[in-house]
Amino acid sequence: MRISAQAAPIRQQTLSKLRQAILEGRFQPNERLYEQKLCELIGVSRTSVREALRQLETEGLVCIIPNRGPIVTKLTPQNALDIYQVREQLEGLAASLFAQRADASMVHALEQSVERLRGCLLKKDVREYLKSKHEFYDILLKGCGNDVVYAILNSLLARITFLRSTSLSRPHRPLESLGEIEKIVAAIKRQDSVGAFEASREHIRNAAALALQKLGEDPDRIKTTREE
Repeated sequence: MRISAQAAPIRQQTLSKLRQAILEGRFQPNERLYEQKLCELIGVSRTSVREALRQLETEGLVCIIPNRGPIVTKLTPQNALDIYQVREQLEGLAASLFAQRADASMVHALEQSVERLRGCLLKKDVREYLKSKHEFYDILLKGCGNDVVYAILNSLLARITFLRSTSLSRPHRPLESLGEIEKIVAAIKRQDSVGAFEASREHIRNAAALALQKLGEDPDRIKTTREE
């Protein structure tokens, strides 16, 4: 009996298509996801859809509600703030370690990714900008030499991507974001680990403020409420 060589790619394609549809807003927060409709939309079996939904649940994009089924997760302002707090510390650490440990080829790869970001801005291609920004962070996190930092942030990748698209939806934010990233890279090139750490934290804080405003919340108010 021959095992189909297409099984794994189909599952991966199903997962990728559903994830992208959620991140692009084709399915709204709290919207129920009907398996049969998803099968018809993507052209795959129920088994592939169910496996994809289970994976998206682990990524935080889907919730499985008893007696209701899968729905798109609604990311609350508090959820967003929690994620940004983790990103601020861990991405700052990654930038600091990269400045200490990266060789010339790694730094060059990081610079090249920034050039791609700049090119996306010139073309006003936000989708490609998001893709290129993911590539920038992939180089940064792999090059920092800390597998735990990479694993933790990678587990948050889908939600980080959603928040990144939220903060970048503000006019002029992509250009501001690029300037902040260039500061990170400049510190790395100087092998200034402290400067890279602080530049990365500043970048995340600015993104957090804008995303939380977009989600309709004041980060200071969330912090105050939690401490009361």
